Amino acid sequence: MLHLGSFTGPVCQGATRRSFLTAAGTLPWMLGRTRAETVRPVKSVVLLWLWGGPSHIDTVDPKPNAPSEYRGPFATIPTRIPGVRFTELLPNLAARADRFSLIRSHKNSDADHLKAGTIGLTGFAQGADGLAPSFGSIAAKGMHAFKPGANKSGLPGFVATGRGNPRDVVGPCKGYGGGNWGTGWDPFLVGCSPEGEVDLPALTLMPGLTPEALSDRRRLVGALDSARAGFDAKGWAESANTAWNLLDNPEARRALDISRETTKSREAYGTTAFGQSCLMARRLVESGVPFIQVNWSQYVEAMTPNTDFGWDTHIYNFELLSDRLCPILDRALPALLDDLSERGLLEDTLVVAMGEFGRSPRITGQAARDHWPRCYFSMWAGGGVVPGRLIGESDSRGEDPITEPIYPVHVGTTMMERLGFDSQARAELGVLRGGRLIHELF
Repeated sequence: MLHLGSFTGPVCQGATRRSFLTAAGTLPWMLGRTRAETVRPVKSVVLLWLWGGPSHIDTVDPKPNAPSEYRGPFATIPTRIPGVRFTELLPNLAARADRFSLIRSHKNSDADHLKAGTIGLTGFAQGADGLAPSFGSIAAKGMHAFKPGANKSGLPGFVATGRGNPRDVVGPCKGYGGGNWGTGWDPFLVGCSPEGEVDLPALTLMPGLTPEALSDRRRLVGALDSARAGFDAKGWAESANTAWNLLDNPEARRALDISRETTKSREAYGTTAFGQSCLMARRLVESGVPFIQVNWSQYVEAMTPNTDFGWDTHIYNFELLSDRLCPILDRALPALLDDLSERGLLEDTLVVAMGEFGRSPRITGQAARDHWPRCYFSMWAGGGVVPGRLIGESDSRGEDPITEPIYPVHVGTTMMERLGFDSQARAELGVLRGGRLIHELF
């Protein structure tokens, strides 16, 4: 008899087909390799950054048997994963739960948005040794160092959507970009309006180049031609120079031109900034951009004047989730997964949706929920992820994981592994020390 862990199969009499397949699935582990290390690397990672901290209990980790001061007002519905239920706010995601895997055991070490956001996007808090680069910056530099020429898009290796990098009304999240590596590895920003109009913040000072011009190919070409003669790169920030170079590239211009999409395609994602940003992400994946971060909003706040409705629901938590936040997510994310799958892009693209933490399981005196870094969720699809898996579990009130916690550094490590940057490559870059692959996904 041949024994492989818990596997037993006959040798002299010949192995059965089931025995052979079971052994084949076990062999990578025997050789010290996970399934994620045996499938081909992805070409792109799309991070949907749900800035502000979505409530896990009111979305994908409901607690219907908890006391009333915990469980909230929403009913639960079945999903395509046996035994797993979501709240009634996410019917489209529930119907596609067999196409992604869900982690319910994330943990962050800080309850402050800006600090938790830095940890969530880099794996580490800012310390005496400075600021670690964000996952997108690592991807861009890794491509430059180890896979030169792989990014043929004419666009930077790290593109993020939004008018500005993530922040709250107090200040910016510091871990959004290059950190100790400098601003040259910061994300290149692309803004998308609810109507699908494209805006490049780096070009706001360039004469003749307006958001409207970017949506009209003929006017854009004319504006570029007229501006080229008087362009002086010496006075421009590096991001503006990058913007100029990519807009002078026909392939890059096409990737950024959402007006090429059909009305049906644009409507499928929803006429919201997040929805159109997800559509932009699909176009950037098609063009071969290695890392795309779709920021839900620039500001975390949901109700503060002049901000843009993030997931920070200290007041009106249940109203905002049911009327705005969940309907937008439940339309845009399924549309992105459907679109990538129908175009044959999903297996070469890793899609991750998550925020910096969750919301307090116990409902507050304002009938809402506060910050909660001790337990939160993420959704993973494509890129070799085995769909339909539930990974990790929280306790009966959603306060803490009762399985091994999964930390932000593990998230970044898994993204880099799937892009083909193994432990040796990460060591050469000096990043993500102590991180492990989330092997349960593969």
